[in-house]
Amino acid sequence: MAVTLAIDAMGGDHGLAVTLPAALAFLHRHPADRVILVGDEAHIRKGLARQRHGGDERIVIRHTTEVVGMDEAPALAMRNKKDSSMRVAIDLVRDGAAEACVSAGNTGALMATARFVLKTLPGIDRPAIASMMPTQKGAVCILDLGANVDCSPEHLLQFGIMGSALVAAIENKSAPSVALLNIGAEDIKGNEVVKRAALLLRESPVNFVGNVEGDDVYGGAVDVVVCDGFVGNVFLKASEGLAQMLRAFLREEFGRNWLSRLSALLALPVLNAFRRRVDHRRYNGASLLGLRGIVVKSHGSADILGFRCALERAAEEARHGLIERITAHVETLAPAHA
Repeated sequence: MAVTLAIDAMGGDHGLAVTLPAALAFLHRHPADRVILVGDEAHIRKGLARQRHGGDERIVIRHTTEVVGMDEAPALAMRNKKDSSMRVAIDLVRDGAAEACVSAGNTGALMATARFVLKTLPGIDRPAIASMMPTQKGAVCILDLGANVDCSPEHLLQFGIMGSALVAAIENKSAPSVALLNIGAEDIKGNEVVKRAALLLRESPVNFVGNVEGDDVYGGAVDVVVCDGFVGNVFLKASEGLAQMLRAFLREEFGRNWLSRLSALLALPVLNAFRRRVDHRRYNGASLLGLRGIVVKSHGSADILGFRCALERAAEEARHGLIERITAHVETLAPAHA
């Protein structure tokens, strides 16, 4: 299936310096796909000329006059900047001109605008931010990562259903295992919201396996981890901080003296393999699940590889019919939770 992606070319910390070469790299890997570069046409054309890549019929430019700032208030951006590259990229998904939208811009503004323009799917109260993270056995999908600080048991149920549909689509797993992030594996652990969510998940069509503690997530025991946005965002930022600390420790130890530097040279193949395995850029691209269209949020500071991986994720979700899969999963709940 050929896919058309609407790209917010102006968003993020680096803007066109990252989005244009990433889009070209994506098209090189997927010759049948197309991209719509949304933003200032003059600047985009200059950027494409510098890349020596003009006249490609797979590239369409949609001119806009505004850009949403990274520190801009979401409500103001949604209300006042209707011709922003972010807003128009989402409009293209709503209008059927593109199968998915990708932006590295302001997260709050992207979520608010996408929810306003696309609306939520039937049976979904709130969209959730979901992302893949590396584990010892592959990857795990975690949601919500910050869109919903306060959640009801029903919201956590919906997150579990959407996360299960995402992993089933992307990883081609028929019954992904779903767990609740909790302070203990026992059923009696956790607050009342989590306990009630566990009961709802057990009655749902997902493959719910119970609770999982934070130190077990990276073991790869489950495919989907569900939590509210407050817990999820803390878990995500703590994980990123830990990864940065480990990298700093390795640099310090291997650079301590001439013998350790020599050891680093000998260990270089292992270090490079380790770096590739835990490279956060390869997991870049958080899905805004629960909307009537595919929207993927790239990290604002993503480089070319990171942004290209976000494009890959959006295209895969479109190719595997993620929206239809989520809708079908949610419909199975209607009789039990009408």
